[in-house]
Amino acid sequence: MSISPFLVEIDRYMLDCSAKGLSTKTLKSYEQTLKLFARFLEETFEIKEVKDVNIEHVRAYIRSIEERGKFQISSNDKPNNYPERRSDYGKPVSKTTIANYVRNIKAFYSHLYNERIIRNNPLKELKNVKPERKAKVMLDDNELKQFFRSFDVTKMDQYRDWIIARLIFDTGARIGELLEVVSSDIDLRGNALLLRKTKSGKQRFVYYSQKTRNHLKSWLAYKDRYTDSPYVFPTNRGTKLRIEGVERSFRLRSRDVGLEVTPHLLRNNFAKRYLINGGDLSTLSRLLGHASVEVTSSIYLDFSDREIMKKYRQHSPLENLDI
Repeated sequence: MSISPFLVEIDRYMLDCSAKGLSTKTLKSYEQTLKLFARFLEETFEIKEVKDVNIEHVRAYIRSIEERGKFQISSNDKPNNYPERRSDYGKPVSKTTIANYVRNIKAFYSHLYNERIIRNNPLKELKNVKPERKAKVMLDDNELKQFFRSFDVTKMDQYRDWIIARLIFDTGARIGELLEVVSSDIDLRGNALLLRKTKSGKQRFVYYSQKTRNHLKSWLAYKDRYTDSPYVFPTNRGTKLRIEGVERSFRLRSRDVGLEVTPHLLRNNFAKRYLINGGDLSTLSRLLGHASVEVTSSIYLDFSDREIMKKYRQHSPLENLDI
């Protein structure tokens, strides 16, 4: 059975995305979205060519996503692993997920147009779906203590993951950025860490506390006794650690103490606490590696009433004057 021209263009696009150094997670998201879209077009409209798509086809696809529910369709002919057993099977697909689908499809068609594979971009006027903004969960002091204490630091892998967790919470770095770090990226004298491989592709520095400096120095000495891996946070075999491995470790540790802590949640908590403690948005935006201050404010200026109360008590004009 021959592959459709639409799928051929998707494969070419994925090769181009891979060459740009996009993360595995991002590549999987792009490919899944586009293959689901291609399958829908062929089954619903008998479309096999990228040039035959128009804006109404995408709108019909969005409606179908909203109607079908989660895990009721696959991007290939292989059955899902018992999706009906999932607690969220058949539930509505979120606006955020739909927004991601639309963004990915539009990026694909922009690529086709820029590469002159199509003469006109039919999706140029398609409006983006506004994603849902969920309030970021703030872990309280006791929950953070419970989480950090859940690691058995006598074991190399848990000691490593404990250091990673503290470093995310102290710097706001993304987990994928930290796993690329080598020893020469660390400035122990200046308490600075160079992130070379970032989501934006631009290198940046993040900074850590004296507490983290002491722990990091101890970890480096410990790690160097047992492996000559160039990575600061390697596997037990000295190879590069995978994001999924750290996420699983955090999930197991936090589950032991009745929490749900992920690397991204720790990054969020760094950002929220940085602002509550009086940090400014402009500096935070640079530390997080965001494209602009507007991006940072749209994500993190969603304080709960309790957080606003705490921030007020720290910065009350009258309370802090001797009058």
